[in-house]
Amino acid sequence: MTEPKVPERVFARARQEAETARTVTATPQTEDAAYRLAFQDMDFLLREDLRPVRFQLELLKPELIFQEANIGSTFVFYGSARIPEPANAQALLDRATDEKSRRIAERLVAKSRYYEVARELARLVSSHPCDEHGKRQFVVCSGGGPSIMEAANRGAADVGAESVALNIVLPHEQAPNPYVTPRLSMQFHYFALRKMHFLLHARALAAFPGGYGTFDELFELLTLIQTGKIAPIPVLLYGREFWERVVNWEALVEEGVIAERDLSIFTFVETAEEGWRVVRRFYGGDETVAPGGGALFP
Repeated sequence: MTEPKVPERVFARARQEAETARTVTATPQTEDAAYRLAFQDMDFLLREDLRPVRFQLELLKPELIFQEANIGSTFVFYGSARIPEPANAQALLDRATDEKSRRIAERLVAKSRYYEVARELARLVSSHPCDEHGKRQFVVCSGGGPSIMEAANRGAADVGAESVALNIVLPHEQAPNPYVTPRLSMQFHYFALRKMHFLLHARALAAFPGGYGTFDELFELLTLIQTGKIAPIPVLLYGREFWERVVNWEALVEEGVIAERDLSIFTFVETAEEGWRVVRRFYGGDETVAPGGGALFP
């Protein structure tokens, strides 16, 4: 006896309906904006009233991309977009027009070594194997821009690994650096949603010298760990000299606005190897269980 075959679905898919809607006969009624399918009506989707829907879409789309790419965790890189690649350091000095701009250029050039450090760290973490469930762990994730961000994506590309970029729309023209994996290159409208996606899958983070953007992203993470909103992860601050010059950490303790123990949330490091050792020690080697049950260090 043949068993009845139950159809998978009875409603047409949204894509099919959208194609049908495009072929509708033109009349005054069908050509009015009111007749468009809601999800095909960009004027409707961009209304102020639809901001909650746009928030939801910007939360959902990257998460689905991560799932489909089989990403279990990420290793996030923060840092300035202004630090030059060592090969371009002299050009930055040549553009200096006065003593003040030359001093600033010299400081940026002195930090250019961190480009190679970030690149090497990305090589190391990108060589980490998948866990026992086939999930990819410590996938490199950057903001997708130039400088430190480029170095991170470039390091992953050096060893044939994919890497993520979470770019954002800004008033001045920008584009993802050429080392980002195209299918993992995402663009955001909302800074808040972008920062959330940086941390949802992060199991380690390296912050290199940077400005307002780097501070914004880093201090949000420090606050989340300090307040117990997320479990601690390894937070690597590259360049002790820079960080201690621009932030008086001890003064924050002395003023009573943070506790002494809050200084243990992060670790100062200088080299790629040193940073990777900190991460490995944090997770305890072979005994560590990754999100989803697989070993981070098989």
